[in-house]
Amino acid sequence: MIRLMIAEDQALVLGAIAALLALEGDLDVIGRAGNGDEAIERVRELAPDILLTDIEMPGRSGIDVAQAIQSEGLATRVIIVTTFARPGYLARARAAGVRGYLLKDAPVEELAAAIRTVAAGGQVVPAALAAAAWEAGSDPLTDRERDALRLAEEGISNKEIARRLSLSPGTVRNYLSDAAGKLGASGRIEAGRIARQNGWL
Repeated sequence: MIRLMIAEDQALVLGAIAALLALEGDLDVIGRAGNGDEAIERVRELAPDILLTDIEMPGRSGIDVAQAIQSEGLATRVIIVTTFARPGYLARARAAGVRGYLLKDAPVEELAAAIRTVAAGGQVVPAALAAAAWEAGSDPLTDRERDALRLAEEGISNKEIARRLSLSPGTVRNYLSDAAGKLGASGRIEAGRIARQNGWL
C-alpha cells in the first residue's frame, strides 16, 4: 500500500480527491490538511509515502512545505496538484525537491499513475509544462524581493513591509525597485502582477 496525505484548502476539492483515490486498491489516504502549516505538521507526525499538495494555501504554500520536507530530510515525496500551469511554479517546485506536478483537470487515473510512479522513485511532469518552463527561463527574484513583492501586492506600505520583514524602509524600497527593474515593470504593483503571472511569487 502507498500511504498518502492530501493538503488542499478547498474542502470540497480535498474531499473529492480523497474519495476518488480511496477507490484505488493500492492507495491509502492516511491524513488530510487544510493549509500549509498543518500539512508539514501532519507529514512529520504521519510520515506518509506521498504528499499531494496544492500550491496556493493559507500559511505556507505547497512549495514552502516541499522545501521544509527537503530541508528536514523527511522521506515523504511531494506531488503538486494545482490549477496553475505557471512555468515559474514548476521551476521553484523542482528546486524544492517536488517529484511530480499535475494540473487539477487531469483524470484520476493519471493522478493515481503519477502517485505510483513517484512512489517507485520516478518523476512526473507534463511535457507541455516542462517545455514552457524551459522557454520562460529562470526566476530572477531573490527570496527577499519575493517576500517584499508579496506584501506589496496586499497594498501594504513600505514602512509596514519593513516592520514585518525586520528591515529598514530604505532596504524595502531598494528590494521593490530592484524587482521592478528585473521584471521591466513600472512599479511595485506591475512587478507583482508580472511575477505572479510567471509563478515567481
